[in-house]
Amino acid sequence: MTKPEAVKVDVRGLPLGITHPDKVFWPDEGYTKLDLANYYDQVFPHLVPYVKDRLLTLERCPDGMRGECFYQREAPRGMPAGIPTKRIRDKTGLTNYVVGGLRTTQLELVNLGCIAVHVWGSRAQAAKRPDWVCFDVDPGSGKFADAARAGHRINDALAALGLVSFPKTSGSRGLHVLVPIRVGPDAQEVLMFAEAFGRRLAAAYPKDLTVEAHIAERRGRVYLDPFRNGFAQTVVAPFSVRRRPKAPISTPLHWSEVSPALVPSNFNLGTFAKRLAEPDPWKEFFRKRQSLGPAMKAVQEDND
Repeated sequence: MTKPEAVKVDVRGLPLGITHPDKVFWPDEGYTKLDLANYYDQVFPHLVPYVKDRLLTLERCPDGMRGECFYQREAPRGMPAGIPTKRIRDKTGLTNYVVGGLRTTQLELVNLGCIAVHVWGSRAQAAKRPDWVCFDVDPGSGKFADAARAGHRINDALAALGLVSFPKTSGSRGLHVLVPIRVGPDAQEVLMFAEAFGRRLAAAYPKDLTVEAHIAERRGRVYLDPFRNGFAQTVVAPFSVRRRPKAPISTPLHWSEVSPALVPSNFNLGTFAKRLAEPDPWKEFFRKRQSLGPAMKAVQEDND
């Protein structure tokens, strides 16, 4: 069987071999692989601060919504020369991860069928030391309204600890709350803080929030998932497209926008150009790096 020819497509003046550019990834909406490549090319100046020098885990969905997906940590063979990688010892042994930060890297990932961008919470040069804390807010009801209410409780509790947080849609039914931090604590310490913080908040609102990992034990409550903070764990990057109906985008929000009435899927491939024309709610994200030490100490004392 002969290998399909790569169709040369100029994306903002950058030639790229895109195989099957007309392949429909979202049949109901008609969005194609080329639509996805064009989106990532246009959004890249906004995306790059969150992927630059970060290790990536690839979620490859070569047939879009029509087929299966698989995760890949090891950099695929045959990637174009010049795409950076870094060898890391993780739970599977030595893994050669793709490192984000170049437009060519992002577009090549699209060519491999990667719809979402999954990033570590740390940079490649300090892989065990995150520069953010992530709370993955997963509503057991499946309703974003519950995630929004939980998000505000997280924000209030973080503010009481002196921490500034930033919300974004997960691109699915939930919410991600990120706290930019100064590099210092290792991934295990950050995970322990997130777990302790979640336990304390769930204890304050036991009817609405839970840290139960087993779905059956959640009983419809919002799950405060701390495990995005573990070593080699990932979260979907801001501005990442998701393999979901309507091609939703994980969208940075102002806290004032986090409302039970918000419909996350309204931020999607077909509408996002308008969103990009608005002021960036996360413009100050990396300027707000803060020490996690005092909050870690306060939460630990509260749990003792």
